[in-house]
Amino acid sequence: MSKQPASANWASALYEGVVTHHRLRPKKHKLRYSVFSFLLDLDEIDDLAAKLRLFSRNRFNLFSFHDRDHADGGAVNLRTRLEAILAQHDLGDCAHNIQLLCYPRLLGFVFNPLSVYFCYRADGAIGAVLYEVSNTFGDRHSYLIPVGDTAVDDKGVLRQSCAKGLYVSPFVDMVADYHFCIKVPGDNVAVTIRETDENGPFLNAAFVGDRNVLSDRKLIGAFIRYPLMTLKVVAGIHWEALLLWRKGMKFHKRPAPPREAVTYVLESGTAAAQAGKR
Repeated sequence: MSKQPASANWASALYEGVVTHHRLRPKKHKLRYSVFSFLLDLDEIDDLAAKLRLFSRNRFNLFSFHDRDHADGGAVNLRTRLEAILAQHDLGDCAHNIQLLCYPRLLGFVFNPLSVYFCYRADGAIGAVLYEVSNTFGDRHSYLIPVGDTAVDDKGVLRQSCAKGLYVSPFVDMVADYHFCIKVPGDNVAVTIRETDENGPFLNAAFVGDRNVLSDRKLIGAFIRYPLMTLKVVAGIHWEALLLWRKGMKFHKRPAPPREAVTYVLESGTAAAQAGKR
C-alpha cells in the first residue's frame, strides 16, 4: 500500500537555519553551521511515520525518531514519560500538547546537544519548557522551567534562566548559568543561550530557523542540502574543541552527572541567585 500525502495542517514541521556559537573569553572563538531541526508534536509522530516514506518511528529509515534517544533512554513511549515528569512537578496541566524541537536520526545516527520540549495547556498557552542537554560523554540532564507570568515579553519572546548542572564542554567551568531566550516555534523559531559566570557573559549560542512543511519532498531536499548532518554535528564539536585546545584553553575536570535526571527550576534557579542565599 502506498503512503498517503503529507498534511500541511500538522503542528510538526521542518526548520532550516543556522547554529552559531560565539565564545567571548578567555579566548575568542566563533562558529557558524547550516543545519535543520524537526519540530515534532508528540501526538503526531505515528501519523507522520504512516504518511511519509522517508520518516519512521523506532526503526531505520533515511530520517527517523527513536523514543530511546530522549529523556531517560527507556523504551516507553516518550509522551508517557514526559507526562510523568510534568505530573511529578505539579505541571500535569501542561501536558495537553507537547512539541519537541530536536535533530532526527539521519541514516540511523543522531546526537542532540540540546532538545527543547514546549509544553502547552488546554487553552493553548505555553506552561513549561524542558531543556534536555546531552554531552558527548553519554550523559544527559534536563532542566524543567515553568513559564511564569513575566517570562514572555510583549514581543512574544520567552526568557528563562537556570544554573548549569551537567558537564558539557571541557573548556567551561561548572559554576555557570544558562539564560534562555526563545521565540516559540511559528513561521520561524529562535533558541538563544547566553552562558554567564561571576564575571558576566562568556558564551552565546543560537539556533535560528524558518518553518517548512514536513513532506517527503522537503526531506529529500534537506538530505541533499545537509548530507550526513547529524554525524557532522559530532564531528564539528570535536573539531571546534581541537581548535580551542590549540588556542590554549584550560581543561576543566569532568564531575559525575547529577543524580536526578531532571532539575526543576524555580525563578531563582541561577547559580548567582543560589550563591546569594548562602
